[in-house]
Amino acid sequence: MLNQLHLAMLELYKGDAKRIQHFCKVHSYAKLIAECEKVDKQTLFILEAAALTHDIGIHLCEEKYGDCSGKLQEKEGPAIAARLLGELGFEKQVSERVQYLIAHHHTYHNIDGLDYQILVEADFLVNLFEDNLSKEAALNAYQNIFKTETGKRICKEMFAL
Repeated sequence: MLNQLHLAMLELYKGDAKRIQHFCKVHSYAKLIAECEKVDKQTLFILEAAALTHDIGIHLCEEKYGDCSGKLQEKEGPAIAARLLGELGFEKQVSERVQYLIAHHHTYHNIDGLDYQILVEADFLVNLFEDNLSKEAALNAYQNIFKTETGKRICKEMFAL
């Protein structure tokens, strides 16, 4: 089922290699962190689905607003994900949690679950690199965003903190 979602996301982002690379990397780091943190199978499944779809609203935001800020993605993404997950046969409670994670993945307070925390950390790891942010920015994220031992380890090693 996750492979079907992954392929559907590749189709949805057809021609946008940069964004395909982004969600693939976020998915990879989310899965790595989750498995090292020993999350249960259901949490891992939800997290992987959310990592693959976390920026699903980005193209609509660009078309509709001429902007793809995180807050706009949080606003527009869940409905698109609901349709796609429904078409692929995802269970309602899985879809609802994935939609919630999409609707909050750029909100860094009141993180209400390990799936949410790991998604934020994985997205930060990728964005810090892709946006070519400074070592100081990485250190700030390390100190203020990262909570899991695995996420901290990856961040520390990746950015030589």
